[in-house]
Amino acid sequence: MLKEIADLGFTHAELSHGIRILLLPGILRAVEDGVIKISSTHNFCPLPAGVSQAAPNLFEPSATDHKEHDQWLRHTKRTLDFSAQIKAQVCVLHLGSVKFWFLPPSRKLKAYLEKNPTVVAQTDPGYRSVLRKAGEKMRSRMGKAWKQTLASLGEINAYAAERGIALGCENREKFEELPLDDDFSAMFEALGENSACGYWHDTGHADIKVSLGVINHQEHLAKNAPRLLGFHLHDVNAKGKDHQPIGAGHIDFEMISSFWQPHHLLTLELSPRTSPEDVMASRLKIQDLIAKRFG
Repeated sequence: MLKEIADLGFTHAELSHGIRILLLPGILRAVEDGVIKISSTHNFCPLPAGVSQAAPNLFEPSATDHKEHDQWLRHTKRTLDFSAQIKAQVCVLHLGSVKFWFLPPSRKLKAYLEKNPTVVAQTDPGYRSVLRKAGEKMRSRMGKAWKQTLASLGEINAYAAERGIALGCENREKFEELPLDDDFSAMFEALGENSACGYWHDTGHADIKVSLGVINHQEHLAKNAPRLLGFHLHDVNAKGKDHQPIGAGHIDFEMISSFWQPHHLLTLELSPRTSPEDVMASRLKIQDLIAKRFG
């Protein structure tokens, strides 16, 4: 697996949340033999025993059930141990969600947009009213879950710092997932300047939130730039499908690249169905932007 990635021209890879335990011996051998370096991991990595498919939300840091929390803590620490073993710099985390068993706020947002497909989500008064009420519903319900997420991050902060691993708190695409996009700055302030936590920006997730009228992509990046650790880079096509090759959609990667710094990690996060040719073309487009940005 890693040799195939290296043969496509990559010197580093992220190990994501689909890595089964059976793959570990080969991964360790590839790293030891210098086939490739590992820049980052994505919780949970490796997957818990008995889980064979990607499951980043199998256990959530927002869970108030102590059994689920204990499992989240156990497997997150295991990911951090593995990250240190393979000398990864960052572990990317999902930060949980707010549970709505019957009528999640996003349901009305999607219904409005489906009924009015020509409206502009950023300016339509009717939609903005629905969005405002959805946001109020989220905030009225999220208190316990958000408090638990912050406590969970506090529990693993020292563990990550001791192993030299930064925690990449990723922006999410679903309306009910945490944190709310406006809350990253407040979260980092609450966690403190010396926290191992930083911001991890996913371009596709941000674009989906743009389509829902939740954020302005450039303004969101500017607001969180001081705590940026890295990026998941992928495009979103006209049908709203993400994890597409760079240039296959409408995301402004020139704008994205203006926020890149030399210490940031840049990870192409493409669909498994992406052809090798499109993977290599995406790599070259990102390399061109890096050259333009840094010379």
